Amino acid sequence: AEESSEVPDWIRGSGKSTSFKTANDDFIPPSMPFWMKNHECAVDVKTVVYEIVESDIDKLSRILSNHYTSPDLVVKALNDCDVCVSDDLVEQVLRRFSFDWLPAYGFFKWTQSEKRYVHPPASYDRMVDNLGKARKFDIMWELVEEMSSSSQGYISLNTITIIIRRLAKAGKYEDAIEAFRKSELFGVDKDVNALNRLMDSLVKEGSVEHAEKVFLEFRDRIHPISDTYNVLIHGWCRTRQIGKALKTADEMREQGFRPSLITYASFIEAYARDRDFRNVDATLQEMKNDGFEPNVVIYTIMMKALAKAKEIDRAMEVYQRMKSDKCSPDASFYNAFITALSKSGRLRDSNAVFAEMAEQGIDPLVSTYNTVISIAAENSQEEEALGLLLKMERNGCKPDRDSYAPLLKMSCRLKRMKVLRFLLRHMFENDVGLDLGTYSSLIGGLSRKGKLKEACSLFEESVQKGFVPMNCTYNILVKQLEKKSKRNEKQHVEGIM
Repeated sequence: AEESSEVPDWIRGSGKSTSFKTANDDFIPPSMPFWMKNHECAVDVKTVVYEIVESDIDKLSRILSNHYTSPDLVVKALNDCDVCVSDDLVEQVLRRFSFDWLPAYGFFKWTQSEKRYVHPPASYDRMVDNLGKARKFDIMWELVEEMSSSSQGYISLNTITIIIRRLAKAGKYEDAIEAFRKSELFGVDKDVNALNRLMDSLVKEGSVEHAEKVFLEFRDRIHPISDTYNVLIHGWCRTRQIGKALKTADEMREQGFRPSLITYASFIEAYARDRDFRNVDATLQEMKNDGFEPNVVIYTIMMKALAKAKEIDRAMEVYQRMKSDKCSPDASFYNAFITALSKSGRLRDSNAVFAEMAEQGIDPLVSTYNTVISIAAENSQEEEALGLLLKMERNGCKPDRDSYAPLLKMSCRLKRMKVLRFLLRHMFENDVGLDLGTYSSLIGGLSRKGKLKEACSLFEESVQKGFVPMNCTYNILVKQLEKKSKRNEKQHVEGIM
């Protein structure tokens, strides 16, 4: 039976060697074979009895993973697919193909036209997000119009927020603001909550100036609250415009709003990032004078900033101060502390803190696992890095793209092709698709290590999925092909680009 082509041909087979095989290709860390073998067996057994036990998500993935040039061709390919469409199945497919908009959208339309399935608002929102992520804004707006005409209440503040965030992420700040302006046409109130979400999206995607513009435009019609001012303060602090942040804080007080912990946190983060510890201490004192004691959020923000600045001695001081204040650390704080220790080269200490979390009864977050996986992978500690992924699986913590990225990079660096195949299969089965950054990392890493067949295959697949390869990725691949005198392959890659 055909295996999923979400990953290229060279990834699918696990028992046959490629023409590029080296001594490293089939190496698996000693403690890992049982887990990997069990994982492969589960796939192989399912393949052998394909007609009997193939799940609906497997059937759909097998079809959707092929290359299509239009959503209509996806619909046509799915016409003979006998699956039971449910809300859960639709959600899983749209999540699994979240970085591959065309098959996702074709599947979405097929369920409507052929299966007479009525998508709930959550499915529409997911598809709107997928289209926005792919920057297919014309199709995204068509779908929003369909939502508007099909049923009352399908478009919510959540829908508008998704639209705004995707437009802002694409640098289309004016379009994001316009989406907010016309939100009432879709039955969504332009209230202070919606305004705050718009401003927050603009700030997070790099334009506090547009957030200020929106604030000034609407403040007479939509009365700001403390959160509104805090969004602006955070934006000015993020862009190191402390003077404007202080001015906004003064205006906030004039309007009758007291600074909150969030207000102080923005200033503390900005000062700590600039290593201005005198002002960090002054702000902490001002905060205490205003009746606020530092909580775990404040300490976490300080720890994150100190980690970025590689100020490990001050990070240790924060940890001790936190303990003396009888403030209990949470998973986010531990994550920041582990990062600070690892960035300073104190790997043994970072591992000890990770172990301390379990002793304190605190379950690691996905981001905590990602941090320790990244540390191990960067130091080529294969067994430990892969063991942490196994631990995530056993503890019911679902890995995300950041869990896999350092493992993929490590596998390329060490030429562990069998491990790389396993990881890509593991990603797909956990509904984690390959984005442009992952493709670029893999293509670059494989090219540098002479795995040019695999690099070319991934390059072609990424282009077929609509990703525009980064120039540096393209240049690395072409340079290596030229170096190895692979003229045909070089011409093929140049033709694709």
